[in-house]
Amino acid sequence: MSARAHILARLRHSLTGTQPIADDYDDALVTEPWRYAPEQRIARLRLLMEAVHTEIHLTDRQHWPALLEQLLQQRQLPGLLMAPATPHGQQLQAHWADRSGLPVLKAYDRPVEQWKDELFDPQVTPASLTGTLGAIAATGSLVLWPTPEEPRLMSLVPPVHFALLEARAIRDNFHQVLQEQRWADGLPGNALLISGPSKTADIEQVLAYGAHGPKDLIVLILEDA
Repeated sequence: MSARAHILARLRHSLTGTQPIADDYDDALVTEPWRYAPEQRIARLRLLMEAVHTEIHLTDRQHWPALLEQLLQQRQLPGLLMAPATPHGQQLQAHWADRSGLPVLKAYDRPVEQWKDELFDPQVTPASLTGTLGAIAATGSLVLWPTPEEPRLMSLVPPVHFALLEARAIRDNFHQVLQEQRWADGLPGNALLISGPSKTADIEQVLAYGAHGPKDLIVLILEDA
């Protein structure tokens, strides 16, 4: 018998005659202290996210493209990376159609290997727009679930990240997100919880933004969605 087989056999025999410990975990421990009335969720999320330099704007399904256009021009951002196959990408393209003088919309529509230099150049690709799966009021976090149409790089590489959030998708706590979206039945390949722009204090304990990702996070909350 090999050493590996011997170790495994000992582990199996060590459980002989034992009984599994009862699962007496109480969900209330991670839910009851972190519940909010529906009308309080946006305020709670905004309070926590703005405390870590996230910029929040309230808008609606009709007017968010115009607000995004205004924010891009205020920051003099020449281009925006977007996902053309998503519903919000299509709405944005319709708003931009047949108009001149606007920031260039750059479609994420090819493998990263084909345009890595362009994608990772902050002068060429200074900002991006992604959707969100929802948000968590208790921690002030966005929930992103990257897809092939809107991959993880879109929220991590450009210096400015615009995130579109439907107000109805804000949940009280992370446990509620896990339960309602049934993550136990099929975990996402790469879920992201984002509570603010990238920051680090590794060097001389001085807090710096944008060291490992976007230095600005701007969330557009659709109050009527």
